[in-house]
Formats: sequence, C-alpha cells, structure tokens
Amino acid sequence: MTKSRKPEFRPNDFVVYPAHGVGKIISIEEQQIAGIELELFVISFEKDKMTLRVPTHKAIDIGMRALSAPDVITKALDTLKGKAKVKRAMWSRRAQEYEQKINSGDLLSIAEVVRDLHRADDQREQSYSERQLYEAALERLTREVAAVSGVDEAGAAKQVGSVLVGRVAA
Repeated sequence: MTKSRKPEFRPNDFVVYPAHGVGKIISIEEQQIAGIELELFVISFEKDKMTLRVPTHKAIDIGMRALSAPDVITKALDTLKGKAKVKRAMWSRRAQEYEQKINSGDLLSIAEVVRDLHRADDQREQSYSERQLYEAALERLTREVAAVSGVDEAGAAKQVGSVLVGRVAA
C-alpha cells in the first residue's frame, strides 16, 4: 500500500469535498477499522446535518481541497457574466456532464453549470431535472463564496444573484 502525500488540513479549516461541497473539519481522530489503524478527518456539513470521516491519506486523491482563493471566486463570478453555452446534445447527456461538473468540486466548472442553467423570468420554464441541477450548482457556488468572503449564505446568494441578474440586463 503506497502512502499518498498527507494534506495540511487542521481542525476548524473549511474544506471542499467534491461530492458534498463546503464542510468544516471538526477534528482529526484515530480509528481502528478492520484491524487497521486509520487517521481520519471528521468533516461536518452543517447545512446537510451530515458528518463525514475521510482517511487523511486519501483526502487529496478523492479531490478534497482548501477553499478557493479570492481571485478564483472573482473568476467564477466573471464566468457567470458570460453567455450560456448550451450544447445541442440530448438532455440526458448534458445532465450527466452538468452532474460531473458539480461533483468535480471545481468552482469554475460549477459556475459554468449555474451560468448555463440560469433562466431569466422571461425565458421558458425549467424542467424538474434542470431545476434540480441548477439549484445544486447554485448552492455549492453560494456556500463557497460565503465561506471565502466571510459573509453568510444569504449575503453570498445576493451577490451571486446580482451577477446573474446583471448578466440578463446587459
């Protein structure tokens, strides 16, 4: 078994777990599982009322990362201002691609999904699955913007919303 490089995360650090978004490391604990001693990050996802235990040596391999830098947040918000790039592929194929982007944990990819699925009031109604993907991407983006900017989620949602509304007006 090869040892992966160990990430430098500490308790009280906010991290991004690709499949769940922003969480907070509440502790690092030792646990014996199947006779093997493991060191685990205990990550709390407050909003989802969920706690996740991730082996410290696997954290980097699964894509766990620190919060994005403020300049990445700026790039993500700039991405929202762009024109939606909707491929002409079947919805099931596009939905799969959107799902992969959301679960990649990459903030710019998530911003692309929000941009592509955002609907102005005067545009056609979204399908249920479109709305689900849009809301999942928007929530991930908003949570990370909130954590990096140090504002609450409502403030971050307002910030993201104003960028999206500004795009439509332009």
